[in-house]
Amino acid sequence: MKLRVQLQCKNLHEYLRELSPDILDRLYNHPATCLAVYRELPSLAKNYVMRMLFLDQPLPQAALALWVKVDSQKDHDECVSVLAGLRLWHSQQLQGGLQGYILNPVFKDNLRIALLGGGKAWADEGSTLGPDRHARDIESLDRYAMERWEVILHFMVGSPCAAVSQDLAQLLVQAGLMKSEAGEAPYITSAGFQFLLLDTASQLWYFTLQYLKTAQTRGMDLVEILSFLFQLSFSTLGRDYSVEGMSDSLLTFLQHLREFGLVFQRKRKSRRYYPTRLAITLAAGVTTSSSLSSLSSSSSSISGAGDAGFIVVETNYRIYAYTDSELQIALVALFSEMLYRFPNVVVAHVTRESVQQAIANGITAQQIIHFLRTRAHPIMLKQTPVLPPTITDQIQLWELERDRLQFTEGVLYNQFLSQADFEVLRDRAQGLGCLVWQDVAHRVMVVSPHGHSEVKRFWKRQKTPHT
Repeated sequence: MKLRVQLQCKNLHEYLRELSPDILDRLYNHPATCLAVYRELPSLAKNYVMRMLFLDQPLPQAALALWVKVDSQKDHDECVSVLAGLRLWHSQQLQGGLQGYILNPVFKDNLRIALLGGGKAWADEGSTLGPDRHARDIESLDRYAMERWEVILHFMVGSPCAAVSQDLAQLLVQAGLMKSEAGEAPYITSAGFQFLLLDTASQLWYFTLQYLKTAQTRGMDLVEILSFLFQLSFSTLGRDYSVEGMSDSLLTFLQHLREFGLVFQRKRKSRRYYPTRLAITLAAGVTTSSSLSSLSSSSSSISGAGDAGFIVVETNYRIYAYTDSELQIALVALFSEMLYRFPNVVVAHVTRESVQQAIANGITAQQIIHFLRTRAHPIMLKQTPVLPPTITDQIQLWELERDRLQFTEGVLYNQFLSQADFEVLRDRAQGLGCLVWQDVAHRVMVVSPHGHSEVKRFWKRQKTPHT
């Protein structure tokens, strides 16, 4: 079960429905986009589209309603909502005042091309450049893709050996996965920890959505890069493609995809690139976890099958992690103190300080417990409950202990010469809404930093000596 408190991984259709109508209409000018949108439709909606694909006249709504049984009306209404929200069909009035549906003509024409052939080639194959002396096979592309993606995950957990570009680091901060303060290196947030608990496909799709949100601020054409992503999803794994004819914006985007591990390009100026499995499965959003299984099994990923069930937790707060994955070890280190490391196992200790430090970085006690439970060793899965109650209860108590105190910045006012002076200034602070705390008996009060300057000016205007 994935954590969804802060992270919401939209699927492809949910994302497209949030786009403006003019962007959607422009997207449907490319057959690859139309085919990608079609293949993710509910099966009933696909049936509607195929039945109407070669109709040139609007279809009466009453006739459409006869296609489904009465007990399937809910599915019918859902399909109507999806097709209308994606602007795949439009409502149109027929002669006699009846209402009908007609497919979006641009979508219809380009989906025909995608299904039946014709039109321009979606991408220039690298064969026009001659044989590649540095050709990559599928196995090496899979290895490269996961290595590049794991660099990003390692950077998020603070591994000293991981380095990413400034653009990528900024994107992680903008996405809320990391936080950066002046003069300090970025560190993982609560949302970032949830992100690491997702499977690789969901991670990649969520990250891509964050990139697309900032695409236009980077001076990129959203329609152009989305069309290119859909085009990549229909590429052939292991085949090279040419960069000839790409705009400067697309070439820049290609370099970002290269850093994410979605494409392999031997050098920045190379005239050919190889889409990886990550790119080919991307356009299906969060529904493609299983299609990445072969990739994850060949490389140790955060959700790789090889590391599922590797943690043993003892009642003495010791953790034994049977893994050699640097990434998994770094994750465990986010909320525990490392004691020993051996070739295939690390030993860590959960302490009050380590848990509260993790909580200070935005990781919740529930997330720590969820991580330990979902990665519990098969031996631990045989016991009920899976984790020792003393451990889960103590982690929650450490969180509550830290949350008992709430820290608020403020400016202290004290040493008033009279009760009247104190009350005059306190009432002024209350009127401004900046009084944080007061102690009437000792004539002490605290005001918020943003209200301090106004309270100070008011105090100076009083004839009473300022103390």
